[in-house]
Amino acid sequence: MPTGIVSLVPRGDRLRGALAFGEFMHKSAPPYKLMLVMAAALWGGSFVILKGALDVLPPSWLLGIRFVLSGMLMTVVLWRRLSSRLDRSHVYAGIALGVSGGLGYLIQNLGLVDTTPGHNAFLTATYCVMVPFLHWVVARVRPTAANVIAAGLALAGVGMLSLGGAEPFALRWGDWMTIVGAFWFAVQIEVMVAVAKGRDVLTMTVVEFYVMGLVCLAYGVVAQPFPPLSALRGVDFWLQMGYLVVLSSCVCTVIQNVGQAHVPPAQASLLLSLESVFGVAFSVLIYGEQLTLQLALGFALVFGAILLSELAPTPVRRTRFPRVHDKA
Repeated sequence: MPTGIVSLVPRGDRLRGALAFGEFMHKSAPPYKLMLVMAAALWGGSFVILKGALDVLPPSWLLGIRFVLSGMLMTVVLWRRLSSRLDRSHVYAGIALGVSGGLGYLIQNLGLVDTTPGHNAFLTATYCVMVPFLHWVVARVRPTAANVIAAGLALAGVGMLSLGGAEPFALRWGDWMTIVGAFWFAVQIEVMVAVAKGRDVLTMTVVEFYVMGLVCLAYGVVAQPFPPLSALRGVDFWLQMGYLVVLSSCVCTVIQNVGQAHVPPAQASLLLSLESVFGVAFSVLIYGEQLTLQLALGFALVFGAILLSELAPTPVRRTRFPRVHDKA
């Protein structure tokens, strides 16, 4: 895994005086980070698309159909790749990704029923705060001070973008459900870190789509009625589904998984948190939402978090290894 400026992975023996910008321009890091930003932008645009689609289908059925169709499309496109690389190892890895991701999406949408969209967006973004600490528990790698500060800035910025108006912030059942969903998104990021090495990311992603779809459909069969088929005949609905399946699911999930396989989890979660920034930007550009001082401060805080994560120099950590004398 290439190492960024603020990394959860020890840097090894590097020159102490190396400039942070030089580290940022490491030959393999920027393309994968840009991929994560691209995914965040496409997901930000999906908010306006999803709003219309949810008027036709309940959340569990919409998510289930979306992910199953995404898996079918990816199977057709990647058939030769799957036929040569799909084995038990990739299936197990895809199941782990799909269960954690499916629970994240499902619980997040269930929480939205009993909370406001602003609270839902704000509390979902807490996964970027959870990731460094979850990685600490799993990999025994302590978060850096920059990880903690950047996560806090990102969380504050997302809050400024999402929590507008005079409504007081009070945690309800839906808010707690949203936090649980955010935890599963953090778990999914950690799972990707664990399973990416030595496996084909695209093959895992296809399995992940089917599993996420099954998780959501299973809940839909038990708890949510399927709407009449006449509701699915609208052209607008299928155009919305096309965006959600092709761009928001297939393209975004592939570039997210490829990017996460090469970017440390703390940085990946912060870059993906730009989704809320792009969501507000699309709302301003498409719907003419007024760009208030609060929104401007939210943008500034989130971008400040990204810059801190990427450019702040991190002290070289000392590790306790036996002294090895130079044979020369």
